[in-house]
Amino acid sequence: MCDMGGLDNLIANTAYLQARKSVDGDAKEMLKRRRSLSLPSPDQCAEMRQKICVEFESVCEQQPIGKRFFRQFTQTVPEYQTAVTFLDELNNWELAENTGRDNLRQNIATSFLKPDSKNFISYMSGEVAEKCKNVTEKDFEEVMALAKEETRKFLMGKPFQEFQSSGFFDKFMQWKAFERQPITEKYFYEFRILGKGGFGEVCAIQVKVSGQMYACKKLDKKRLKKKNGDKMALLEKEILEKVNSPFIVKLAYAYESKSHLCLVMSLMNGGDLKYHIYNIGERGIEMNRAIYYTAQITCGILHLHSINIVYRDMKPENVLLDDNGQCMLSDLGLAVEIKEGKQINQKAGTSGYMAPEILNEENYTHSVDWFALGCSIYEMIAGRTPFKDFKEKVNKDEVKRRCLEDEVKFEHANFDEPTKDICKQFLVKKVEERLGCRGANDDPRKHPWFKSIQFHRLEAGLVDPPFVPDPSVVYAKEIGDIADFSEIRGIEFDDKDKKFFKRFATGAVSIPWQEEMIESGLFDELNDPSRKESKAMAAGTGESKSGVCLLL
Repeated sequence: MCDMGGLDNLIANTAYLQARKSVDGDAKEMLKRRRSLSLPSPDQCAEMRQKICVEFESVCEQQPIGKRFFRQFTQTVPEYQTAVTFLDELNNWELAENTGRDNLRQNIATSFLKPDSKNFISYMSGEVAEKCKNVTEKDFEEVMALAKEETRKFLMGKPFQEFQSSGFFDKFMQWKAFERQPITEKYFYEFRILGKGGFGEVCAIQVKVSGQMYACKKLDKKRLKKKNGDKMALLEKEILEKVNSPFIVKLAYAYESKSHLCLVMSLMNGGDLKYHIYNIGERGIEMNRAIYYTAQITCGILHLHSINIVYRDMKPENVLLDDNGQCMLSDLGLAVEIKEGKQINQKAGTSGYMAPEILNEENYTHSVDWFALGCSIYEMIAGRTPFKDFKEKVNKDEVKRRCLEDEVKFEHANFDEPTKDICKQFLVKKVEERLGCRGANDDPRKHPWFKSIQFHRLEAGLVDPPFVPDPSVVYAKEIGDIADFSEIRGIEFDDKDKKFFKRFATGAVSIPWQEEMIESGLFDELNDPSRKESKAMAAGTGESKSGVCLLL
């Protein structure tokens, strides 16, 4: 007898894997779509200047396309180009290792800091200029920090003002207008379901004009209304828009269909850490992987805390691996933004990972994330959580009691002293004694457990991961194992609901969208003055999936 469930899963996986293999997909189809694209004319972009925030840090440092156009502009003025090149060389020096770092330091001193050098930073004046001329190996790092800040201030002044009056900025405005195009479900191809959450399913999708793969979290509108989940959904979306870290999933688009609100985010093909802990080989993962992942997680948590966001759902299941083996925090549905100096006492989180202050419904802020991270490190090493053994049948009240009263035991053979110590420090029950909570300068990254990690290089993506996922494997449940949602009946939408849907569906998110345009080649293609356009197809629509044969 034919196993139709197995066949459905095979077809879905084949289509999904084929799309992942080639972002170019069907070359002819992609070419047609790309030829149909064109940037809005400069005349159509007059209103855009009034709508966007024109600040140096946002336009010239954070937004990839803005950064490119500003760099192109500075190349037209030698003094401006020198300033940008100086910052690039400083960045290279900061990220370099050993001998290379010494060589770069000497090159910076010779090329930029001597009055008779070709690229002398003549815009520098006053005390900082004098320190640059007389810099020594001993005070080089301190002086360069000052020089870096002075150079940024210089670029934020006259160069930035002139940039805004140039053709390069006009071109940037065209791209900003193009970025604001309406986004609907017709902009994407949809592939297999990857999982499900409380309000809907998560599936793989692909942008038709770029070939970029994403994960789409589809929130059922009726289910949201029935369960009063609208505020939680909007909060998650707004928090995702604010974060900008290589260690947190990125929100690329937010749009609506007739039945769903959709969040389009980074597609993480390597599965979650819970899967790797319990489903590959012996329970637990190797120590070098645990240290590497925890270092990246720590950077992600610190980024959230820097913008006053508490994660509140740190656990291996919410840490996802990408194609290259880098990990990111996901599922910010329980995350909350706390005003400076304020605390909250709302109970939220997952049993077995919630800190004592949450369980006791006491006031808390960032401390709860460090406790949950301690639980997660323990689980990576031992293949069980600190307060509940693997497959142990115990109710939540008992897990709560253990968390509040019991001391953690380290019986697994892989717990060495540094690992025990960092777990103990994160799992301290008194907040004021917990690692990460003992004052403004209590940085978990300084713990000896991380001695093998160079965090500045890790954050720059220069440290190779200890494990790379197999690209031929789908790290997701089979289609038949993902339960269907029952249909919601008796829910009608009013004007208030429609207003909320419109507020949610804001389209493309600047930084991820601009990265997609650059990485897919569309940025260079649409900027090519010799490019010929075709009006054969409308942008972002059509029916043929990239390189996939469908069985109907």
